[in-house]
Amino acid sequence: FRLASLTSCSARLSNQIGLHAAVEAAAEFLNKAVKPVMVGGPKLRVAKAREAFVDLADASGYALAIMPSAKGLVPEHHPHFIGTYWGAASTAFCAEIVESADAYMFAGPIFNDYSSVGYSLLLKKEKAIIVQPDRVVIGNGPAFGCVLMKDFLRELAKKIKKNTTAYENYSRIFVPEGKPLKCEPKEPLRVNVLFQHIQNMLSSETAVIAETGDSWFNCQKLKLPEGCGYEFQMQYGSIGWSVGATLGYAQE
Repeated sequence: FRLASLTSCSARLSNQIGLHAAVEAAAEFLNKAVKPVMVGGPKLRVAKAREAFVDLADASGYALAIMPSAKGLVPEHHPHFIGTYWGAASTAFCAEIVESADAYMFAGPIFNDYSSVGYSLLLKKEKAIIVQPDRVVIGNGPAFGCVLMKDFLRELAKKIKKNTTAYENYSRIFVPEGKPLKCEPKEPLRVNVLFQHIQNMLSSETAVIAETGDSWFNCQKLKLPEGCGYEFQMQYGSIGWSVGATLGYAQE
């Protein structure tokens, strides 16, 4: 069994025994929860699991959030999308729903000092399923290696029971954002007015490259239309990163 697991990993295939066990354990964990949620992380990209993640969201009915470094990887027009989960810097009402859930599934997360707001997230390990590109950990219990994220999410979608409770709770407390007042002639330009103009410029033909600093937070508030790209980095606070990133992005 151990040899088979190693062979499967090296071939980038899921170990079928481990995959089945992980899916069964996760389904049991989530199906008994009252108000589960799911949160997408940046490793959805490298795992090539974005489509499988959305399919699971469709099948489950769970409230759907993203970590800040996963913005642009999950469609924000999804009917159960509730915004960015970033602790105290979260989209309005998002943290309340995620942190009050009795089960949360994080797909491809990176928990560092930036993404966790100084390790201040109010999450409990025993309530979490952590899905990495080739590993699944369920609460304080079992861990399953050689299980590819995209395979796990696809199979889990077949076993999960629909539960829209968390999203219904979000809908009850959600208050739409107000629009900023228009600037008067010769009045200094305000940030909220500037970003209203940026929002109106976004389309499926555009991409946002967010610079380190205030733009980290302001750009998270943008509502990305379908097909709009989004890039920023949270592994290090490198001011000026967006210049090289823009040149690189233009080559794609």
